[in-house]
Amino acid sequence: MLKIAKRTAGGAIVLMLLPLAVWLFGWHWQPGGNDGLLKALFWVTETVTAPWGILTSLILSAWFLWCLRFRLKAAVGLFILLSAAIGIGQAIKSSIKEQVQAPRPFVVWLESTHQIDEKYFYSLDRKQRSALVKEQLLDQALVPEWLSKHWQFETGFSFPSGHTMFAAMWALLGVGLLWPRRHYKTVAVLMIWAFGVMASRLMLGMHWPRDLAMAIVISWLLVTLASWLTQRWFGPLTIPPQEQQEIGEREGEQ
Repeated sequence: MLKIAKRTAGGAIVLMLLPLAVWLFGWHWQPGGNDGLLKALFWVTETVTAPWGILTSLILSAWFLWCLRFRLKAAVGLFILLSAAIGIGQAIKSSIKEQVQAPRPFVVWLESTHQIDEKYFYSLDRKQRSALVKEQLLDQALVPEWLSKHWQFETGFSFPSGHTMFAAMWALLGVGLLWPRRHYKTVAVLMIWAFGVMASRLMLGMHWPRDLAMAIVISWLLVTLASWLTQRWFGPLTIPPQEQQEIGEREGEQ
């Protein structure tokens, strides 16, 4: 358990490099930029946005279960607990959002350029906020229509980032369980994907660096807790001898 916690902590520190770098270099979001890059980042963020996030979870769950097939009972238990952890994480995120009530960067921009008072904006219900965003961005060349629609869909508060929490949990789980099993490519893809999701949330005007940092911390705590409960209730997640042999054979073929 301690080894998993150490590995996931290391992964969390690596993920923290992005929000820390943005904060240290003083980068601030502004609308505009390369439309092709922004559209690519939008599709990255869509892998986490409902309903596509459900499909992402199903694909990743199936792949993780295959990678952990030598500890199948514990793996199934882990994903039951992980599903619960994701739900708990989203509930924690929603609770913090309502308590902190931090505006999204694009809302702050609307306030400064379109004179939309932030407090007034968040006093409206979600449908009214969406309609207001649509109205204010009509014939607005700086914000493409697809981004305007995304803003209309995401009118909640900013802190912390639910998208980052989702991606970070999967990435940290990969670091904790798949790295010692030599699934390096899977771990690399998961980490790059998590970085892509975080970058998309910044570049699309949805989050501040602090939102990402808090989401990473929550993700690490939930993954560590889920791993600990799994080993307590369902059995060990360590590599058994037969899997160690399979790893050796796999490495010998490379």
